[in-house]
Amino acid sequence: MTGIDFIAQLKPLRPEIQFMVLSVYDDADRVFKALKAGASGYILKNTPAAKLIESLQDLKNGGSPMSGQIARKVVNVFQEEYQYIDPQIDLSIREKEVLEWLSKGYSYKEISIKLFISVETVRTHIRNIYEKLHVHNRGEALRKAGLR
Repeated sequence: MTGIDFIAQLKPLRPEIQFMVLSVYDDADRVFKALKAGASGYILKNTPAAKLIESLQDLKNGGSPMSGQIARKVVNVFQEEYQYIDPQIDLSIREKEVLEWLSKGYSYKEISIKLFISVETVRTHIRNIYEKLHVHNRGEALRKAGLR
């Protein structure tokens, strides 16, 4: 059994236990598998002893210690996946109106009646909104636009 498998099996049974991985591996796949399995920290074996002790104290105090290289990998993944887009800048006035009606629970047909446009035009606006906000559904779009 790997350390990651061990963490994945034990963490649900003993959630109070804080796991910190000490490894020679710094590839993103292993790091994220360990964190998803329940590890609260990930330190590389080339870490100086004093820093390792500090990391253990940090873990005990509720922190999530990570080697600098590991922290950079985590940050890079989040920056790639979650690029901030200000919806107020990118959306047209009509797209904002469509989103507003969506947030109130109106159907595409009801929105088309309110805005005096066809249902197909509403669908086109919705498709454009999803693309601009980099989302896949109504809930994500409303959250990203700050309407939910």
